[in-house]
Amino acid sequence: MRILLARPSLVFLVVACVGTAVWSRAAPDPDRHHALVLLGSEARCAAGSGLPPNWGSDPHAGMVRVPDGDFVFGSKLGYPDERPADAERRKMRGFWIDQTEVTNAQFEAFVQATGYVTQAEREGAAVVFHQPDADELQRRPYAWWTYVRGANWKQTHGPAAAGAAPATAASMPPPNQPVTMITQADALAYAGWLGRDLPTEAQWEYAAKAGRDDRQLDSAPLDGAGRPAANYWQGPFPLANTADDGHAGLAPVGCYAANPFGLYDMIGNAWEWTRDPYSGARQPHANGDTAAVVAAAVATAAVATAASARRPDQPTVIKGGSFLCSPDYCVRYRASARESQEADLGASHIGFRTVSRTP
Repeated sequence: MRILLARPSLVFLVVACVGTAVWSRAAPDPDRHHALVLLGSEARCAAGSGLPPNWGSDPHAGMVRVPDGDFVFGSKLGYPDERPADAERRKMRGFWIDQTEVTNAQFEAFVQATGYVTQAEREGAAVVFHQPDADELQRRPYAWWTYVRGANWKQTHGPAAAGAAPATAASMPPPNQPVTMITQADALAYAGWLGRDLPTEAQWEYAAKAGRDDRQLDSAPLDGAGRPAANYWQGPFPLANTADDGHAGLAPVGCYAANPFGLYDMIGNAWEWTRDPYSGARQPHANGDTAAVVAAAVATAAVATAASARRPDQPTVIKGGSFLCSPDYCVRYRASARESQEADLGASHIGFRTVSRTP
């Protein structure tokens, strides 16, 4: 049986990323950072609580202040929809940004304080990834996505069985992993609770590039020893993940070295919401349209009610790639990469981080 997977129309060189600072090797600059948790290795990320130091008392807890500067917005080496947005280098004012993706522990604190109910919880379903076999891949498009009744940030694979009890602390995803199944509105609600916002696409990319503009930004992230330096897919997607990066799915935040601004997981692990609508050219790449899976679910009795209530929402920019991006399929584990996602559709590979524009 021959399985055809969509492949990108360009080839990226898989070379080691050099020049990336290992944040844990240097003392934090007190002018740019508040107290930050020390991450950057498997042992440290696994031991993390998911809450930054001074959480609840410091308005910039867990945040890094990135400096004023300029950068090339986009890339000439990626997909056509990434072509530089400006003729000149774009100037950027400094801002605060979360050191890591927002974790389940942080989001739970928000929910406990406010009683907030996410869109996936209200809708009753969300899009869940699972690894299909070859037969399933032939039977339906995007076979790795399923619109699952009962899936939400507290039970990311849906209920364990029909009639299962509501999620409990013991059954919830790990507190130190990125919160997922979150829509843009959910992310904005959390950010507003803290007096923060979501980054614009330009702010997110500026922070991710962290002063670099070399060609290796458009290569698969590798460390000096040639090992994956971020959480993305290794192996033929979606049939086999060799997990050379140490994680077959979501990883705790901060398992890999930080970028030169001291930020973890800007590439891989979970896609991240921005506040910008998706505009400009769109590159057709068959990346796995979650909205199409929801449309197909209307005919499925198990989720017909939830799915039929949905209408296409504003396409919004997400950035950074996720644990599902692979060299033979997605190739969006890069700072310039951009993707379109329905703003009101929660999925198991999308999270977020916040920014603060206060001086």
